[in-house]
Amino acid sequence: MIEGLPPALILFAGALLIGLTRSHLRTAVILVAPLLTLWAVWQVPDGTVATLPFLSYELTPIVGSSLRRLFATVFALMAFTGGLFAFRQARWQELAAASAYAGGAIGCSFAGDLVTLFVYWEIMALFSTLVVLCGGTPGARRAGFRYAVMHLLGGVILMVGIVGVIMQTGTLAVQPLRAVDFATWMVLIGLLVNAAAPPVSAWLADSYPEASPTGSVFLSAFTTKTAVLALILLFPGEPVLIGVGLYMVMYGIIYALLENNVRRILAYSIVNQVGFMVCAIGIGTEMALNGAAAHAFAHIIYKALLLMSAGTVVYRTGKTLCTDVGGLFRTMPLTAACGIVGALAISGFPLTSGFTTKTMISEAAAMEHLGLVYMLLAAASAGVFLHAGIKFPWFVFFQKDSGLRPKDAPWNMGLAMAIFAALCILLGVYPQPLYDLLPYPVTYVPYKGAKVVYYLQLLLFSGLAFFLLLPLMRRTLTISLDWDWLWRVVLARAGAAGYGALGALRTWLEARLRGLRGLLHPPTRSLLAPKDDDDVAESARDGLLARDWAIGAAALWIAVLFIGYMAVYLL
Repeated sequence: MIEGLPPALILFAGALLIGLTRSHLRTAVILVAPLLTLWAVWQVPDGTVATLPFLSYELTPIVGSSLRRLFATVFALMAFTGGLFAFRQARWQELAAASAYAGGAIGCSFAGDLVTLFVYWEIMALFSTLVVLCGGTPGARRAGFRYAVMHLLGGVILMVGIVGVIMQTGTLAVQPLRAVDFATWMVLIGLLVNAAAPPVSAWLADSYPEASPTGSVFLSAFTTKTAVLALILLFPGEPVLIGVGLYMVMYGIIYALLENNVRRILAYSIVNQVGFMVCAIGIGTEMALNGAAAHAFAHIIYKALLLMSAGTVVYRTGKTLCTDVGGLFRTMPLTAACGIVGALAISGFPLTSGFTTKTMISEAAAMEHLGLVYMLLAAASAGVFLHAGIKFPWFVFFQKDSGLRPKDAPWNMGLAMAIFAALCILLGVYPQPLYDLLPYPVTYVPYKGAKVVYYLQLLLFSGLAFFLLLPLMRRTLTISLDWDWLWRVVLARAGAAGYGALGALRTWLEARLRGLRGLLHPPTRSLLAPKDDDDVAESARDGLLARDWAIGAAALWIAVLFIGYMAVYLL
């Protein structure tokens, strides 16, 4: 790596070259740029690598640490495998946006100051919006607009908090904070928007399923996990995050169980799984933070695998609802097998990556004597097995025969799924390489007899409950109301009502002003004489705000209003 060159720039250059190249050269860029980025990530040493002057402060765009390298590594790995999955099916615009999106995530991973973090944060928001819009459908365009609005709002909140923190501390450094005042709360809320914490989590389930079958794979990896990294760096041990995380866990389970759309099930499970990480960050011990980082690493892999499996089904069949598919294992055995591996991993089944990472979080809660938190996380593991471990593969690949006989995944999609499925099993059987990358020393032993038996009992009992309650699990063509109903319906209607009220108020005021003007300037002609159009036009031009103004006078009034605004703001 050239000294001081951010690894993210390689992916940005790759995004540019994707648009400028064609055919096999474009394919080479899509696959080689993430591998070069991965190499550059591991050239970043610990500590500050580069600094830049900014006003009276100093920016540190590259700061290395084991935690930062861990996240940057999995982001680069995701960019490569996602590119392999998508390069033959996705449009070049989507591939270029996804490359820049991944570059923004890696830039956030190494950002040592709040300004650099914010810049890369907004780059992610911009290019992830483009990935959603590349879905190409009217639904994708509407979802992309809502996605952009939500993330721009989150960016504004985050920027307000960053400015406040800089003014209070006098430094731009990314360092642990506590949510004790307005500025730090704004930073925390801005991060939680990207983490998809309720009540602003609906943007995720609203937008990810509307992206293309390949685009949703990229979307699952970067935004929420970058928020997890930022929370680890800025708010480790923040008590409020325990409650927020538990809420996300239960919220994601309930809505995933109610959902009929294949990819929306998995989108809600993202909220659920990020909830485990947020809860661990709130616990804040070394084991809990190790668990949050390890689970984020594993989650990116198995969640991408699940969305690859679902995306292949959507790509081959054109169907997105559980009620429209079934029996696909007959002609899509590779897709079904990889989907099952991902489903077991997300459920924390022994010998998969989810078990070796998720149980670390539960163990950290037990070590801190957080009995209720431990029990809720254990119950949530059973709930995850219900909606993602069983419901997704059962309704998509088994249950009734839908009569569909699509081909299995194209070779590139199949190879990408096989790579991630192998990683899910490898990290479940031999997690030590992952543990060696964690920020704190790991003494945790995942495979203890009592623990394995406990989780097997828990998961198998939830599986039995699923099949006993199968008639209730069958999905119908219904719509689940989410938090977004408040601004899609209530806020929209309130805005329309407010606009109508303002129009009525304006009409009333204009009538009163006309009456007052009539008293001050009584007409010279008879009241019985009709007015022609010229009289009406002349009367309208007599108003103070309706008459023509000279440019100088208009500029004077603008200056007066601006000075008044500044006076109010400064006071």
